[in-house]
Amino acid sequence: MPKNNPSIDMTPMVDLAFLLVTFFMLIAQFKAEEAVVVDTPSSVSIDKLAEKDIIMLLVDKNNKVFFTIAGQPQRLEVLEKMSERYKVPFNAEQKKMFVNGASFGVPIKNLPAYLSATSAEQKKMTETFNGIPSDSAACEICDWIYFATKAGITPDGDRFEIAIKGDQATNFPVVKKLMDYLQDENIGRADKFKLVTNMEKGPTQ
Repeated sequence: MPKNNPSIDMTPMVDLAFLLVTFFMLIAQFKAEEAVVVDTPSSVSIDKLAEKDIIMLLVDKNNKVFFTIAGQPQRLEVLEKMSERYKVPFNAEQKKMFVNGASFGVPIKNLPAYLSATSAEQKKMTETFNGIPSDSAACEICDWIYFATKAGITPDGDRFEIAIKGDQATNFPVVKKLMDYLQDENIGRADKFKLVTNMEKGPTQ
């Protein structure tokens, strides 16, 4: 009997591959671009920063303060509290942009215009403003942190972790001001917060 080469119908495999690609495309959540690039200093710490349940304070090389919090429900709650606190209204589209956005660094009164702007316009506004006000007379960043800690509670009842990510060219007094506020108000998970650094190789023995 002549031998025939076996053939395999690959159609089901191709269908399955396309179904998997479609599934992952639909459920994927793209990370929004950060408003500022921060070149952090290096350290030998081995602690890793949490990828979720975190409140992040960023300070760029020009000493501008930026803010973000993980979680869409938490972001919306914080925005609504700040809107009520400062009497600054936000429409539905602006709230949606804020919930799906990343860090920002503009005063609360300019935030509606920032959220309604294009990506290029947002970058220009970020360069124009001096970050979120952190002066003792008008410490908006303090209010952002306060409301974020109230909203940042995990399902297990733990507080969100707080981290400060400062550029290596940042003036230390700016970072210290944030640290002092966190310590004075006993804010953070277990009354602690982290300083974000780049990993460097530790000393060899």
